[in-house]
Amino acid sequence: MIRHVVVMTWKPEATEEQKQEVSAALATLPPLLNGLLNYSFGHDAGMADGNASFAVVADFEDAESYLAYRTHPAHIDVLNRVIAPISVQRRAVQYEC
Repeated sequence: MIRHVVVMTWKPEATEEQKQEVSAALATLPPLLNGLLNYSFGHDAGMADGNASFAVVADFEDAESYLAYRTHPAHIDVLNRVIAPISVQRRAVQYEC
């Protein structure tokens, strides 16, 4: 199993509407993906200063399933259209579980 973890920090000028649009757009992806086992995401709970703004955790059956997600046109669209305009930083890691 491959786990994909992303944390993002929003620009200070990002609106609440834009932040909610990220969740709505990400929620459209799971039905499109083969080999996806679990997919969760959410806004930081605000319990510690300096945290990122948002996180995504996705578990895939194998590396091929993750690579298909990474290059899927719908995923690329969400990144370019919804996330990139409000993101000041994005960090990701993939590891085998």
